[in-house]
Amino acid sequence: MARTDETDETGTPDENRETDVPRVTDSGVARRTPTAPLRPTRRVVLAAGAGAAALLGAAGQAPYASAAPAPAPAAPTPADMAPYASYWFPDSLPAGSPGPGIVWRSLLRWSPESDPDLAHNTATVPLAQRFTPVPAHRDARAGQARISSLVSFGPTAGNPSQGSPTADYYALTHWAYIDELVFWGGSAGEGIVLAPNAPVVDAAHRNGVRVLGNVFLPPVAYGGDLQWTRDLVQRDAVGRFPLADKLVEVARTYGFDGWFVNAETDGGDSALAARMRDFLRALRAAGEPYGLRITWYDAMNTTGRVGWQGALNQLNQEFFEDRAGRVADTVFVDFRWTAQTLAASGALAERLGRSRHELWAAVDTESRGWDSAVPWDAIVPRDREHVVSYGFYRPEWTRNHLADRSPGAFHLADDRFWTGESLDPARPAPESGSGAGSGWRAPATAVADRSTVTGLPFACSFNTGHGLRWYENGTAVSDTPWNHLGLQDRLPGRRWVVDTAGERPSVTLDFADAWRGGSSLLVTGALTAPAVVGLHSTRLPLTRASVLELVHAGGSGPVAVEVGVATREPAAPGEPVPYTWLPAGSTDRGRGWRTARAGLGSLAGRTAYALAVRITALDTVPVVWRLGALSVHDAPRTRRPAPPTALRVDASARQDGGARLRLSWRAAAGGDPRPRHYEVSRVLPDGTRRFLGGTCGTALYLPAVPRAGRERAAAFEVRAVDELYAASTPARTTLTW
Repeated sequence: MARTDETDETGTPDENRETDVPRVTDSGVARRTPTAPLRPTRRVVLAAGAGAAALLGAAGQAPYASAAPAPAPAAPTPADMAPYASYWFPDSLPAGSPGPGIVWRSLLRWSPESDPDLAHNTATVPLAQRFTPVPAHRDARAGQARISSLVSFGPTAGNPSQGSPTADYYALTHWAYIDELVFWGGSAGEGIVLAPNAPVVDAAHRNGVRVLGNVFLPPVAYGGDLQWTRDLVQRDAVGRFPLADKLVEVARTYGFDGWFVNAETDGGDSALAARMRDFLRALRAAGEPYGLRITWYDAMNTTGRVGWQGALNQLNQEFFEDRAGRVADTVFVDFRWTAQTLAASGALAERLGRSRHELWAAVDTESRGWDSAVPWDAIVPRDREHVVSYGFYRPEWTRNHLADRSPGAFHLADDRFWTGESLDPARPAPESGSGAGSGWRAPATAVADRSTVTGLPFACSFNTGHGLRWYENGTAVSDTPWNHLGLQDRLPGRRWVVDTAGERPSVTLDFADAWRGGSSLLVTGALTAPAVVGLHSTRLPLTRASVLELVHAGGSGPVAVEVGVATREPAAPGEPVPYTWLPAGSTDRGRGWRTARAGLGSLAGRTAYALAVRITALDTVPVVWRLGALSVHDAPRTRRPAPPTALRVDASARQDGGARLRLSWRAAAGGDPRPRHYEVSRVLPDGTRRFLGGTCGTALYLPAVPRAGRERAAAFEVRAVDELYAASTPARTTLTW
């Protein structure tokens, strides 16, 4: 839904004026190409948001052809060896031929057994349980408004299954405020049913966030055809909905949590609407035993026509709750809502026996981000209960709007979006402006953060899931930029709560150096007083054997370091966390990374509710201090994960003095500790080990492995890595040149 505030020559919004269709190139850069007059308005088309996924796909599409047979999936050939996130049409395919790099597939004909990319697209991290600590902000509330986030991580076709060799990526880290994430995209020229890729699901699940696939039935003006809607809700000979069962099978097989259903193809009637409602009920019934959920977008109503209500009302309530009970779990309310329609929507939800917070009020951030004019009191008022929840449409603006899209610049912008201009949720900047929609009400100031750090062992190396190089034990073992969200750590949910009587230092995630992964926590500035940096909210049971380890380094100016462990929570939101402080040594310039260890035996039998560090300058020189890793575990730690087995090269293709290949392996049976992820390395002829990539699954595609000199074979190693980053002995295989 590429929503823009378009006006006619008089300055009045023109709902039907001729405009341009948003297109997106393979590089992800939006362009516009002339087209015929469009009927949808700027806020009509949640579909146009699939503009970020190439709404029309191939130019000059032929008319729709019903019942086109789908080709049977085959093993990958060298030309299509790279695995991509899956996408389909419900059943029938368009007429003509797909554009370059696009494969048309029928979901009805999909099966796990015939999916050559299944191992690359399957998420493996289970959905973690979350708890809600006492909020850092006095107005943030638990149990009221939640957040749904609609994100386009890449194009519909050609969205890599397992990361890619670039750091320019929307590496979302503020999971603490999100309830569900929708893997947004789809287009009439590529496919309209999208399954999330595994790295997104693995990262979200590690933080307790559900991920939904997207069913997008586009407006006719954007290539949609009502036949696709009919295909979706078709019944078989015994009255079942085969595609409802297929959607559940896809979600269970790939490991994600449900579907966002967006029916925006106009032209239907009340009979089609009734069948859609019955389809949703069947989809929900089939998915409920597995914890799957459905979000319905406010587009089609009970007449069968598309009429965006901007509300939950009598025209669309049956897609949420009808006389037979629950139909969808939540509803994404269209952007044309007002304070009055949201208030009425919340009241209607409660009359139906449902929570008002199961309604997402759409907030468009695609074009203006934190400069978007939003009447926040209509959704999350400060002085009374939250009216409904809210749904961000395209918050990846924090990356897309930047001229400098380096990782550091992105995270600074993303922190501001979620935390506010002060970059401290405990000390928010005041909202500016005087109008009803003025000022950015950052999520951290309204919604309580959540955490999944509930058991030992726990570790964090402040790895964001992308970087300019890969580090192990403070040394770069690959100088290739990369992204893979599945390798992301559980980062502090509150960024950044800093308590000091002096000048506040800068606290950022930095990519110039790291202990492990691609990034570290960097604190810089003139410390005129000790500074406390809040880290993780936790529920860690402590024993006499519990220890806390810290890996840190100084860049300039000596500092004394202490670690804080809170054994009780603050008395109220916005109150300081009561830490117990333990010494962790000191650092000085030029001494490099060092590990400090603090025994927690004196706190045995208690629970650690929060972790922090306190640094004190020992000189007048401005401080540069890095935190590379933090862990809490019971000592001694002696066991390492078992190595993977059956490592093999599944397919390969030589090109330009190198090769592309697919590797696969098996997890060790009954391994304890369970691997957190796997890391793949190349062993060069001189014995040097170079990091190539990692994954939470048991298969990895390597896009470019150069031949080293005149070596006869390329040697590869795969190691299992546990929660404390201890690595197994390697499994090995080779590729003969």
